[in-house]
Amino acid sequence: MIEERLKDAIRDVADFPKPGIMFKDITPILTDNTLCDDIVEETIKRLQGTKIDAIAGIESRGFLFGFLIAQKLRVPFIPVRKAGKLPYDTIAYTYNLEYGTATIEVHTDAIKAGDNVLIHDDLLATGGTAIAAAELVKQLGGNVAGYSFIVELEFLNGRDSLVQYSDNVVSLVGF
Repeated sequence: MIEERLKDAIRDVADFPKPGIMFKDITPILTDNTLCDDIVEETIKRLQGTKIDAIAGIESRGFLFGFLIAQKLRVPFIPVRKAGKLPYDTIAYTYNLEYGTATIEVHTDAIKAGDNVLIHDDLLATGGTAIAAAELVKQLGGNVAGYSFIVELEFLNGRDSLVQYSDNVVSLVGF
């Protein structure tokens, strides 16, 4: 079962990025090629029946599997990056994190009106970053086809804040 394999692979890092936060580190997953393949396959399986025209991966860990999922589905990958990192015309959205604020951007030509965009990140906490990405998708005329995450911190109830954009939320393991 993928949930147990992920729980075994993910390590806890105490007090990162600040005291009181228990960070779920997915980097050990990257040493297991089979588990990486299975993450992509299981995510796609759970999204079956969802019309996806593109995958928007959130910097930086959302790039790791978001790009692989996009490649497997043969759809474009859209990088959603921290402010100032994209070289072309962008739109931005500023939002609150569980430990501060941040601004993300996307290229203005990355999403076409009517595109069904899956938003991918490694972890769902409060949902702030995923909501910000959804706002960028909407500003460019796209539709949020759903969300995919490897990890969900269920006790933070981030899923509840996402349903205003899409109730199609896939996470592979919850803590």
